[in-house]
Amino acid sequence: VARIASLEAENQHLRSVVTDLQVAVSKLECRLSVLERASASHHPSPPPPTQHVTPMKKVEPLAVSSRKVMLPSAAPATKEESAATEEDDDIDLFGSDEDEEDQEAARVREERLKQYAEKKSKKPGLIAKSSILLDVKPWDDETDMAKMEECVRSVQMDGLVWGASKLVPVGYGIKKLQIQCVVEDDKVGTDILEEDITKFEDYVQSVDIAAFNKI
Repeated sequence: VARIASLEAENQHLRSVVTDLQVAVSKLECRLSVLERASASHHPSPPPPTQHVTPMKKVEPLAVSSRKVMLPSAAPATKEESAATEEDDDIDLFGSDEDEEDQEAARVREERLKQYAEKKSKKPGLIAKSSILLDVKPWDDETDMAKMEECVRSVQMDGLVWGASKLVPVGYGIKKLQIQCVVEDDKVGTDILEEDITKFEDYVQSVDIAAFNKI
């Protein structure tokens, strides 16, 4: 209990000390405020310094000399240099080479054309051919048909090839010879073929084309 009483007494003493300090600080602040106002009234602040601007002087333009500057001209060419230049112009450094190249190109072209012509001449062309079926008619039923066929096949010419044949009844016991042949169009014509067959007038009455087809 004595300890608590001692602490309370000490606490009250500290409170009184703090109160006294607050009063002293308040008085000091008032004193400082009075001193600042008094100092401001006795010493007014000087006005800011004024800047003086010096007027600009008129600058006179520099005088430029009108004298012309002569540049050194190229020295005139001498007669020897002119002659050497003309000789160089007259010399064609590439003319001979171009002529040789043109001749070589012409030779190669002619050689290739010659080879192409030879190759084309050796290549066989397309031969137009036709297949013809002929009807060869006898005079009557007593005509020897085997002999008539032999006569027909005896007709030979370049571009003519005889094929198969058969006897076809016509009527009244008469039969006609139907024979196949292949001809080259450029070498054998149907008119010539019919004319050569009808020459065997002892056996052949007429010749007709039953069928004609291009091969």
